Amino acid sequence: MKMNGEEIIEAPIETVWKALNDPGILKQCIPGCESITLTSPTEMKARVTVKLGPVKAGFNGIVHLKDLNPPNSYRIEGKGDGGIAGQASGGATVNLESVPEGTRMTYDVDAQVGGKMAMLGSRLIDSTARNMAGQFFDKFAKLASEMGAAAPAVAEAPARAATKAPAKKVPAKKAAAKKVPAKKVAAKKATAKKATKKTPAKKKARKK
Repeated sequence: MKMNGEEIIEAPIETVWKALNDPGILKQCIPGCESITLTSPTEMKARVTVKLGPVKAGFNGIVHLKDLNPPNSYRIEGKGDGGIAGQASGGATVNLESVPEGTRMTYDVDAQVGGKMAMLGSRLIDSTARNMAGQFFDKFAKLASEMGAAAPAVAEAPARAATKAPAKKVPAKKAAAKKVPAKKVAAKKATAKKATKKTPAKKKARKK
């Protein structure tokens, strides 16, 4: 099965690229994904349950990120083993381009199945694979757009904190005048009185 398409995502190209490499985002986008764990910067382990006609199977697989050209393009490939149900593998080459609306994402998808599932017929397999790929990219575009909308709100929070009104200055209290002890005041007054007393006139000499 092969298919291609494009999505316009209302988010910067850097945000979309980050989402493409986020296990939490990929888990929400892959139909039937029960778990996905990052084992290295370019490899993840995943558990996916797929229903193909009357057959429902759980696949344990590995997802690889290849041909990385951040933030412009990469290829994501996965291969899973579903036991008696068979095997499934596939991948998508994703390209990103900045546009006035945000980011244009184009993709080319290919997928193959083997074992019991392959006996269900190519028409059923192709329609199911196309439906799953469509669900993945529709969901991804929605989540990436939400990330782009949330980013400015986070950036504005520190700016609002920085523009808080400056604290009002509390006027300094005037120093209280020092009280002069009452005893010192009395001593000063006594000294002043002594200084103002007239020197007594010399007694007249006694007549002989």
